[in-house]
Amino acid sequence: MASKIKFIANSIAKEQLLHLYKEMLLPRLIEEKMLILLRQGKISKWFSGIGQEAIAVGVTAALYDDEYILPMHRNLGVFTTRKIPLHRLFSQWQGKLNGFTKGRDRSFHFGTQEFHIVGMISHLGPQLGVADGIALANKIKQNGNVCAVFTGEGGTSEGDFHEALNVASVWDLPVLFCVENNGYGLSTPTSEQFKCNHIADKGIGYGMESYVIDGNNILEVYAKVSEIAESIRKKPRPVLLEFKTFRMRGHEEASGTKYVPQDLLDTWADKDPLENFKEFLLEDGVLTETLDASFRTEITSQINTNLDIAYNEEEIIPDLEEELKDVYKDYSYKEIVPSLDKKKIRFVDAISEGLEQAMEKNDNLIIMGQDVAAYGGVFKITDGFLEKFGKERVRNTPICESAIVSAAYGLSVNGFKAVMEMQFADFVSSGFNPIVNLLAKSHYRWQQKADIVVRMPCGAGVNAGPFHSQTNEAWFTKTPGLIVVYPAFPSDAKGLLASAIENPNPVMFFEHKALYRSVYQEVSTNSYTTEIGKAAVVKQGDALTIISYGAAIHWVLESLEKQNIENIDVIDLRTLQPLDVETIYDSVKKTGKAIIVQEDSMFGGLASDISALISENCFEYLDAPVARIASLETPIPFQAELENQYLGKSRLDKAIEVLLNY
Repeated sequence: MASKIKFIANSIAKEQLLHLYKEMLLPRLIEEKMLILLRQGKISKWFSGIGQEAIAVGVTAALYDDEYILPMHRNLGVFTTRKIPLHRLFSQWQGKLNGFTKGRDRSFHFGTQEFHIVGMISHLGPQLGVADGIALANKIKQNGNVCAVFTGEGGTSEGDFHEALNVASVWDLPVLFCVENNGYGLSTPTSEQFKCNHIADKGIGYGMESYVIDGNNILEVYAKVSEIAESIRKKPRPVLLEFKTFRMRGHEEASGTKYVPQDLLDTWADKDPLENFKEFLLEDGVLTETLDASFRTEITSQINTNLDIAYNEEEIIPDLEEELKDVYKDYSYKEIVPSLDKKKIRFVDAISEGLEQAMEKNDNLIIMGQDVAAYGGVFKITDGFLEKFGKERVRNTPICESAIVSAAYGLSVNGFKAVMEMQFADFVSSGFNPIVNLLAKSHYRWQQKADIVVRMPCGAGVNAGPFHSQTNEAWFTKTPGLIVVYPAFPSDAKGLLASAIENPNPVMFFEHKALYRSVYQEVSTNSYTTEIGKAAVVKQGDALTIISYGAAIHWVLESLEKQNIENIDVIDLRTLQPLDVETIYDSVKKTGKAIIVQEDSMFGGLASDISALISENCFEYLDAPVARIASLETPIPFQAELENQYLGKSRLDKAIEVLLNY
């Protein structure tokens, strides 16, 4: 039979032609074996890449081993071409301890720094932004490296695709955006996904080079990607590649292909990348049937040997302590004591000073956000930073929160720290997915740190209305893997920010806007740290415990002063996740009464959880029901009188009086 694909070898050596053939043959034979094991119940799920091997193998073969690749489900050829030990791959698919995720995630949802692979997440789009961050790190390092990221044609409909391409184009990032157009997003054909003739056409809108490549032609893939990658190494820029191919099996094996017309399956079966390349090599005298048989025997033996190793690998025995420990990367707090040299500054100045000193201390720290460069941020916290640290480290971003959160993760993967400013905490909803599904789960899934601080200017009291006034910490305190910090005083804000930046885990750092220019304090001038996870006892007494944080702690202090009430324990939580329950319990056991005060609305807020914890752990010490003060169950109004009515502050005096007299 003659090849149905036109292969042009040009100057590719015979040895390289055979190498590419073997690299495609390996994932094909692995897949055929896995389909058997799936039917036998020895693996739980399989996403087949049969018919698409030329793309994964060709792209990976064109890149250097130290250049990051971000693959998808159907890119087994990326993993095998990078020479990951097969028994470890097989262990991963069986949920064995010797896999890459300790049984916590399945199939190809894993990464490995050893092989410069960053695993996918099912939300697809954010990994494109991660590639931006990795590429940005490469560009800052000036190492000439390219980063390649895969997605399917279905993923190009997501907003993250457009955000990531726009950022890469604006910043001239060395990224290869590899789109595998395989005909269907699960069961939805391309005709129902987009109107343009080619996905590559989308690059035009971003001023980006783009190419359409025959994804079933290994020589075209390898030659074209090699040429483009070499060009990008010399002149950093993004390129969009659309690989035309077809998915010959279901989205995953349980899906089947009944929705695909048989004539379409037949047409693409004739274009099988492996069989056609084999015929070409046979016709060209590069390969013989005998040599091919020896390749298959060798690979089959390799597969079976490694399967035997994997079968005998250690099974996972649930270990509660290890599961909880691995949610966060281990980190030993390093105390740096505040100096005696102090000056009276505002809350906003403390944040700015802490951030500036962190930039001086950490050459690998990058600040990103809308208007943070020349403008200095809407609250002027980074004013003057551009001149001092340069545009590579202080980066204005387009309005695309999701892509920038993802890019911050990419920076962390590639050895940098990142501080991202949400212009307002309310806007975090546009970046919610990568925060809770990528940053928070990263270390637990594959032991990759997410060394990122997301700054969150938040809160009411400044007549900013529903879109600019939320204090939305409860969105994140319930997400394992995130640290949530919420200071109320300038000194704490500076020290906690320094600790957050040093901590290799993702930190949501809340800064109340109403405190920025209204609260002053004597603050040490040196760069010092305040321990995350430790509450502060602001006032001491034994009549009542009041627990609060953020602006609400100032409500409490004002109320006590106005009513001339002493003998009260006032706890400023400072950190909401992890929560300092020891300080809370010790105080409540001493006083027997507790009020929790939060600015957030009541239902689902932190006060509810703290109240439950006190009831469960201090019940026998309580002399009164635990009280909660919170804001109304409405969005936050703009008009001053309406906003005052909304806030729980107006109901605090009465609650304190009632509980003291209970």
